[in-house]
Amino acid sequence: MLIRTITREDNKALANIIRDTLTEFKANKPGTVYYDERTDHLFEEFKTEWSVYFVAEEEGVIFGGGGIYPTENLPEGTCELVKLYLSAAARGKGIGKILMEKCIVAARELGYSKIYLETMPELTIAIPMYEKFGFTYLTSAQGNSGHTGCDVWMIKELY
Repeated sequence: MLIRTITREDNKALANIIRDTLTEFKANKPGTVYYDERTDHLFEEFKTEWSVYFVAEEEGVIFGGGGIYPTENLPEGTCELVKLYLSAAARGKGIGKILMEKCIVAARELGYSKIYLETMPELTIAIPMYEKFGFTYLTSAQGNSGHTGCDVWMIKELY
């Protein structure tokens, strides 16, 4: 399994994985990345300074990805874990764990002290992984992601 940074050619495959996953878990609702136009342009979105997006690929097949992003209006020193999605074929093989580890290392290297995330109860498969990585629950959203359909908020201290 190759873990690398995103390229422009990955945009379509990643958008499909994200939307297919949200549909599978019945989380394809307004206020989520499902309807976010930026989902179709991840390579361009992750040209933003202080961000990085990793892609899991094997023999030319993209299995998913995840990244960190300096979401607007987050507390100082905080980035957001964003768009961590895997295709159905990739789940249960430790790929999500590898992507999460890469994101945590990258956040530290970029000087962040906390990682914030937003998710939904429908994505029950991911929440236990976040808990295992030390994310704790918040009572409200932080920053301005624009994803009002997410109502589970978590944070992790990096130091």
